[in-house]
Amino acid sequence: MNRPQLTRDGFTLLETVCVMAIIAMLAAVLLPLLPRATSRPRLEAYAMETAALLNRDRTAAMRTRLPVSTKVDGRAIRSGSSPRVVQIPDDVSVDAVLPQRCADALTRRTISFFATGMSCGGTITLSRLGAGYEVRVNWVTGGIEVVPRRVL
Repeated sequence: MNRPQLTRDGFTLLETVCVMAIIAMLAAVLLPLLPRATSRPRLEAYAMETAALLNRDRTAAMRTRLPVSTKVDGRAIRSGSSPRVVQIPDDVSVDAVLPQRCADALTRRTISFFATGMSCGGTITLSRLGAGYEVRVNWVTGGIEVVPRRVL
């Protein structure tokens, strides 16, 4: 006597749960190994944060009627009027073009703002993988702007 063969379509709940558990274990092991690179929007956020810090220092100089200097120290941009620091990650290239002398004094990698709002100027460039942003400080007006820049 021939018995009809039973065919089964689909998966059981147990099989599905086992596959999901294997995927979860692989994700738990592999996700921490993926590099956490700085994205283009995050790069722009670092540039905007740097511009905001510089703008606060300029405002503090005009408010207090005393010079304020923002220090560009490697991967850290330190405010001269507050304890605020913008820390740039290692995968972002930082290039600063700053004056060597300002108001007849050595600047030592700083952007100085005066009581009038004027500055000695400077440019801080943040770039990563072909994308970049320049934070420019105008030396006449002390105005700060963020400009997108294509890096070759």
